[in-house]
Amino acid sequence: MKCVYCGCMDSKVIDSRLNEDGTSIRRRRECVACGKRFTTYETIETTPIMVIKKSGCRQIFSPAKLKNGIIKACDKRPVSMQQIDKLVSDIEKKLANGLEQEVTSDYIGDLVMDGLKEIDDVAYVRFAAVHRQFKDINSWLGEINEILKSKNSSKADKDDKKQ
Repeated sequence: MKCVYCGCMDSKVIDSRLNEDGTSIRRRRECVACGKRFTTYETIETTPIMVIKKSGCRQIFSPAKLKNGIIKACDKRPVSMQQIDKLVSDIEKKLANGLEQEVTSDYIGDLVMDGLKEIDDVAYVRFAAVHRQFKDINSWLGEINEILKSKNSSKADKDDKKQ
């Protein structure tokens, strides 16, 4: 680290402390050449994830917008805010760990649908209706039939394991 007083490129760390919110490290340093002390801060560098919308435009990923969409789908359903926050957090982690700087809104929507399918069937169908842009009742019925098939097959698997 370059000394702010003499410009020497060599310094030693005397003290390191985590800041109060845990997002950076405060380091107290001493220049090897002039002996003066100075403070540096080390933070994690994050690159924003860009979302490619269906229209082709790009926006910075917003967890708040994602959460609002999920809340709308879960309106008047027995889904706690804790479940919603966990789903948003899981999706954020998956996007951050994916190492992609750009993702499509369709991909994010599919992640939400996968999560909602585990939490609440009605919220899942509500979200699917908007995400997949259902045009008629047959689209709704097709999605509901898929849910019923997966529920019946998982129930049959459980019954087989009991025997």
